[in-house]
Amino acid sequence: MYRATLFALYQLCIVVGILMMPLAIAAQQAGVTLPIHRVLANVEKAYEANLPR
Repeated sequence: MYRATLFALYQLCIVVGILMMPLAIAAQQAGVTLPIHRVLANVEKAYEANLPR
């Protein structure tokens, strides 16, 4: 159950990142960086740490 939730969260973060790309590009041109990559990296690490070996 925990692994399935992490997988769903990981997939959701990817979709949100893709949908927010135009906003992120506009923000970057204004000199602001959105921390979406950090959120995605943390969720990815948690998901990969719980994969079966």
